[in-house]
Amino acid sequence: MSIQQSHLEQNQVLTSDELLAHWQGHRNLTRKLIEVFPEDHFFKYSIGGMRTFAEMTTELLAIAGPGLKEIVTGQTQEFQEHIDHQNKKDLLLKLWDETTVAINMYFPQIALDSFSKTIKTFGQYEGTVISSILYFIDNEIHHRGQGYVYLRSLGIEPPFFWER
Repeated sequence: MSIQQSHLEQNQVLTSDELLAHWQGHRNLTRKLIEVFPEDHFFKYSIGGMRTFAEMTTELLAIAGPGLKEIVTGQTQEFQEHIDHQNKKDLLLKLWDETTVAINMYFPQIALDSFSKTIKTFGQYEGTVISSILYFIDNEIHHRGQGYVYLRSLGIEPPFFWER
């Protein structure tokens, strides 16, 4: 280990536990947004050709849990965002909660020295473990922002973004 690497580890910005808490804070806020969304608009409403918020939610479900499981186990999975939700928001919320449990189970299994390891998620997206996790978080924030626009266009006040 170089002196520079040792110095960086001593001055690390986030611990693994803090990163998990940060991610789960975002997931908690996204869950609140899903709850506020009127069920009929959740599955049918879009603006400017964007997908419905239900479709965005299924993408988030397809990435977070399965992607993290793949990082931990090394078993490549095919990206599968088509979830049979039967147009029931409660079912997607249940899957959201199950994914939260899965993230809490898998995340602590990531060895600290593997965050810089290069991987491919879903057999095609190359990056490091940390860049993949940050992508999972960033993608959720991006789609949550779209959900905020949808709610505001419907005259509904979304949850405050800082209430994570």
